[in-house]
Amino acid sequence: MRVFVLIFNAGSDNEGIHSVRQGNLNKIMMFESEDDATRFALMLEAQDFPTPTVEEIDDQEIKDFCQGAGFDWELIPKDSNAIPTPPELNVEETDWEQDTKNKNNTSSASEMSDSDLDSIRRKLEGLL
Repeated sequence: MRVFVLIFNAGSDNEGIHSVRQGNLNKIMMFESEDDATRFALMLEAQDFPTPTVEEIDDQEIKDFCQGAGFDWELIPKDSNAIPTPPELNVEETDWEQDTKNKNNTSSASEMSDSDLDSIRRKLEGLL
């Protein structure tokens, strides 16, 4: 089944998927309706998030990604009155911003191995 998710910095090296943090768990929202995903994206923008891009993707790819990354997921049905509202509090620094800072401040001795990077790259490319 095709679903819609929100991607930040789409098409860049610093791409990230929107998730909602609940306790220590991150959850990716999958929307059956592109219109619902767009409405949720507009609500995020209203809360000073960067502008997300609505991307269509196979739901199994998201589920596989979530399983590998230790995330949860939630399917928002089409024409549902249950479109969630974004949390009132946003994280101060997104995971992709932390990764960028870490990359810029990391010495070459502590970089990830090429096989680890290739594994992560394949998972992310699978989302597209």
